[in-house]
Amino acid sequence: MMEKSVVTFKGQIVIPATLRRKVGIKQGTRVFLEEKNGDIIVHPATPEFYDRTFGILKGSGLVRALEESRRKEREHEERKIEGR
Repeated sequence: MMEKSVVTFKGQIVIPATLRRKVGIKQGTRVFLEEKNGDIIVHPATPEFYDRTFGILKGSGLVRALEESRRKEREHEERKIEGR
């Protein structure tokens, strides 16, 4: 389904209600904007968006590496505080 809107002087657009309801955008919902091949893609910051986004990292080892790095930083800070 293709909907249309008009860009205001301030660069704002209105997302038609049918699309907002379909993707779960409500008043106050944050959105992420992405430019891809000349198109602007709007991603509502809903739990489903985070599930999809973080699902990309599964199996990559990136999350584990970040957790390990943060664990080492905490241990280092604790040793500094204890004076070791």
